[in-house]
Amino acid sequence: MRRISNPPNPFESHHRDLLEPADPAKLTLYVDDSREILSRNDSPDLPFRWSVNPYRGCFHACAYCYARPSHEYWGFGAGTDFDSKIVVKKEAPRLLRRAFEKRSWQGELIVFSGNTDCYQPVEAAYGLTRACLEVCADYRNPVGIITKGTLILRDLDVLGRLHHEASVLVYFSIPFSSDDVARHVEPHAPSITKRFSAMKALSDAGIPTGISLAPIIPGLNETDIPELLDRAYHAGARTATFSLLRLSGNLESVFMERMGQAFPDRIGKITNRFCGVRGGVLTEGRFFKRQTGEGPYWELIQQIFVLAKRRVGFSEHDMGTIPQTFRRPGVEQASLF
Repeated sequence: MRRISNPPNPFESHHRDLLEPADPAKLTLYVDDSREILSRNDSPDLPFRWSVNPYRGCFHACAYCYARPSHEYWGFGAGTDFDSKIVVKKEAPRLLRRAFEKRSWQGELIVFSGNTDCYQPVEAAYGLTRACLEVCADYRNPVGIITKGTLILRDLDVLGRLHHEASVLVYFSIPFSSDDVARHVEPHAPSITKRFSAMKALSDAGIPTGISLAPIIPGLNETDIPELLDRAYHAGARTATFSLLRLSGNLESVFMERMGQAFPDRIGKITNRFCGVRGGVLTEGRFFKRQTGEGPYWELIQQIFVLAKRRVGFSEHDMGTIPQTFRRPGVEQASLF
């Protein structure tokens, strides 16, 4: 783990500066007592409305993670606190079942997870993601998953139920083609090689898969796009998406610090290229602007993605509409009487 390092929390009135080198960050787990588990997304530029996040914070420690500032809402930092202070929602399966029993819930796509990775290492001990997926399977509620975690292979049986009785699509987040580069930016996530192996295993088992090339970091990984799409298609993925790096709030300082340490010889190029596709700035928070760029170089990146996607055989369209499969267990039997 890195030494403790967090930008000042904008929600805290005090900040302490250490007079000596910080101690290494230590993994600490906290129990969450939330009363609701379904998170509603009202952002108009995201393709889903509901998500389930069994955990807050993420041990994968990706330098670019857009969820980092959300950790500050709970009094933690966006830096090493996000990587090491993990909040566990032990009641997630029960809360999800309760939500499905409400008359207002008629069945909509639920994304695991809209914030942090639902298959990060702590899932091996708590199994909350699996338990929530079992609830979705019981109610035949459609599911979308995005993850870097190869632990998902443990849940092939539940994913199979969802595929046959409702709908499931698993996106693997793979933004780099090199295991070495990925290790510098995503230090505790499974290797790129292992992620592609997991993708192939799911695809071979009949589970629909896709690849998310996110984030694109100009000056670092835009040239990886053709290879990543080729490897994904041959691993069974049939849909692909990409988006530009977002540096909201204190994520900007965390990202720049870590990238400067990991790539001292490339940080200047990365900064210049990124500013070039952001209109001269690093941060863009406006809807429909925050995940995309502008200018000639961004147009080139888009063309690379479109042409490579077409060349390897990906469909020009998405995976189709989400079926209306939701039903409460026992409803069919009760309706006979």
